[in-house]
Amino acid sequence: MAVTTGEARRVTGTSELEDFDTLTHRYQRELLAHCYRMSGSYHEAQDLVQETFLRAWKASADFQGRSSVRTWLYRIATNVCLTNLEGRPRRPLPTGLGTADSLAGDALEADAEIPWLEPVPDAAVVVAERDSIRLAFVAALQHLPARQRAVLILRDVLRWTAAEVAEALDTTSAAVNSALQRAHAQLADRALTEDTVQEELTPAQEHMLDQYVEAFWRKDVDQIVKMLTAEAVWEMPPFLGWYRGADNIGRLIDTQCPGGTRDMPMVRTTANGQPAFGLYMRGPDGEFEPFHLQVLDLDGDRVRHVAAFFDTDLFRRFGLPDRLPADWPTTADAVS
Repeated sequence: MAVTTGEARRVTGTSELEDFDTLTHRYQRELLAHCYRMSGSYHEAQDLVQETFLRAWKASADFQGRSSVRTWLYRIATNVCLTNLEGRPRRPLPTGLGTADSLAGDALEADAEIPWLEPVPDAAVVVAERDSIRLAFVAALQHLPARQRAVLILRDVLRWTAAEVAEALDTTSAAVNSALQRAHAQLADRALTEDTVQEELTPAQEHMLDQYVEAFWRKDVDQIVKMLTAEAVWEMPPFLGWYRGADNIGRLIDTQCPGGTRDMPMVRTTANGQPAFGLYMRGPDGEFEPFHLQVLDLDGDRVRHVAAFFDTDLFRRFGLPDRLPADWPTTADAVS
């Protein structure tokens, strides 16, 4: 439920609480990032932010300025998220299901009933540290119980003190420290960490991504394999299987991807602070239709992980065209 402009005018009582239009504009994107980390869903995060502002508007008369407005809003948002997550399953990627990796040629099995982790457009969120919004880190958070997830985000991402987290969650500092320790241990046991990422791509990486686009357009499997690390991982929700190893991934693309040469143009975007591409597939009329959204994780000038999301609704969310014409430009420079 959105807070209307008329309702916004009723927020009074402190100089920090400006009219709600200004308040929502100032904090909307960073609170969206926070709710996305908690929920693993961009769609749910949008609703959670709206609920946060609604609760803040209703409670504005009681705000006494003991903390900043930003801290106050994060406290409300965290508790909104915890309420929403009660009784809900976590949002995994296929690698998080606990199953062994698959071999190219195995039957593809999809499960649309699983609430899969979703990517988030960079343009929708603001984050102080790019690591904290990376797909791998958000996927790692989904392995934690909701309150441990909240503690880890508030302590490690937002850098709150144990006392501040304890006040936000109505608990004790000792309980917060214990929860944080358990969260760190669980992520370490699963080898799930918040890796450091570069702020900007290097010229070599940009060149590699241009080659990556061109290789898919030509369906040059050998070239695609050369751009993957030896132990690269490929996963593609809602399909349950996931694939490890450059040669295995190459066989998957070669034998189980329906597109042929000059069938798969890609359009560049960004997701979770990472390079991403909308991959289109040539249709019966010659035009290109959305097929899947790839989010790439790079290791130097190679690709070490690809999450290919087979949800064509993502194209509009990421501002990608609904279709591409049959005469769409075919060079890497034109489509990147």
